[in-house]
Amino acid sequence: MSIPKPSALYPTYDSLVNMVLNDYPSLKDFLESEESWWMNHWLWGQEFLKYVGRNKSTHTFTRFRNETERFLLWLFLFKQKPMDRLNKSDILEYADFCWQPPKSWICTANHEKFVFANGYYDQNPKWLPFKLQLPKKSNPDQTIDKKKYKPSQQTLSAMFTAIIAFYRYLMNEEYLYGNPAQIAKSDCRYFIRDAQVKEIRRLTESQWQYVFNIASELADQDPIYERSLFIICALKALFLRISELSERKDWIPVMSHFWQDSDQNWWLKIYGKGRKIRDITVPNSFIPYLKRYRAYRGLTPLPSPGENHPIVEKIRGQGGMTSRQLTRIVQEMFDVAYEQMRSHEGDDKARQLKEASSHWLRHTGASMEVERGRALKDLSEDLGHASMATTDTIYVQTENRVRAESGKNRKV
Repeated sequence: MSIPKPSALYPTYDSLVNMVLNDYPSLKDFLESEESWWMNHWLWGQEFLKYVGRNKSTHTFTRFRNETERFLLWLFLFKQKPMDRLNKSDILEYADFCWQPPKSWICTANHEKFVFANGYYDQNPKWLPFKLQLPKKSNPDQTIDKKKYKPSQQTLSAMFTAIIAFYRYLMNEEYLYGNPAQIAKSDCRYFIRDAQVKEIRRLTESQWQYVFNIASELADQDPIYERSLFIICALKALFLRISELSERKDWIPVMSHFWQDSDQNWWLKIYGKGRKIRDITVPNSFIPYLKRYRAYRGLTPLPSPGENHPIVEKIRGQGGMTSRQLTRIVQEMFDVAYEQMRSHEGDDKARQLKEASSHWLRHTGASMEVERGRALKDLSEDLGHASMATTDTIYVQTENRVRAESGKNRKV
């Protein structure tokens, strides 16, 4: 049996909201080419994703869109069975499919799903439903073996989360009755019970010092790097997620979100995960970098109430920077720091900088606070964790520390 060719089903959220199917002739032809229930299921998916896009983050929408798309394509082209006729074994069969998808459905780079040409949106021939994630900084000329594709435990869990949510939405709207994905998850043979000691993805003190020194030196030499210095200091010292510093459709971080209370303490108002606003403490050591960045932008030394300048402005145009733009700036600092540290101290000590992402700065700052002995409750609130247990699990791991200490002195 030949492997059917996949079709992209859903564009970005902004395009999906006012989507006219006649503007996507190849997609329309695909949906009308076989069973009548294909179009019905596609409309269910569109309705579900509009709901997700309205109520969840951009990251969640993108993840749910990809998972919904893959699931429906499997139903259409492989299982050939509508959702109301699926049972637990069918969902486990889909997990088998996701564990080892056809090689012709796997790509190695991100591609837009649709391309605009001659007034219409057509399928992008380069797009495929699954992506083989290459190691960071891998050789672009290396031969890629798609047989090596294996989803991580996190990817597998995300698949079930999205399909369960899709079923739950359809049940709430009374389109379907029953959620076989919820039942199937506990029986999926690919899930591994993980009792390993978790290692936090963070920079060492030495690695952080290289990143900080590089950003400081570049900013001293060329004012354009003042933005880079401010960003890495904010992410590390304030434990920010990159999204919490970026402009989003429903929130723009502005300078007046820095505020001072009656005791002269500085705070920063953050719009975080779960659409929750929280105030985090701003250490005194960060204020000079805030002043320095504001001076570069021609602003007064400290923010004032009602000031609506974006915290990090776009390089070109108006408004705040996106997560992608901020990530590129951080990555540039990591790359330069890696090269300098490698030349001074060798590749072994610098290697983690090659693997690091912007989120490591949040982990680095929080881990250093734990080592400093800061109260776990205070740190947990600054991090935006729902409970101190989360902070302890991620950063402290009290029991593992005690176990490691007690195990050091045993004899051979």
